[in-house]
Amino acid sequence: MTEDFVRERITQLRIRKGVSEYQMSYDLGHSRSYIYNFSSGRALPPLNELFAICEYFDLSPSEFFDDSTQVPELVKQICSEIKSFNEHDLNLLLALIKRIKE
Repeated sequence: MTEDFVRERITQLRIRKGVSEYQMSYDLGHSRSYIYNFSSGRALPPLNELFAICEYFDLSPSEFFDDSTQVPELVKQICSEIKSFNEHDLNLLLALIKRIKE
């Protein structure tokens, strides 16, 4: 994991959410160049701000740093929905997932 990962991940998630650097900075309660400083590589967010950024994207820190998941917020939403499935429905879903992966 490198500093570039944090910069690129913030940019990726921000673009996916459809907000500008300025809007995200404003939403987090900072000056308009706050997120730009991270995106440009001028600075890294302090730990407390990284937690705020994770919360902004509705991600846990582990989800933020998991680059194997392309769309973590969607995976999180799917996982939340399937928690109420019964065993039969879960088996059907698993079969469908395996079939799609083929």
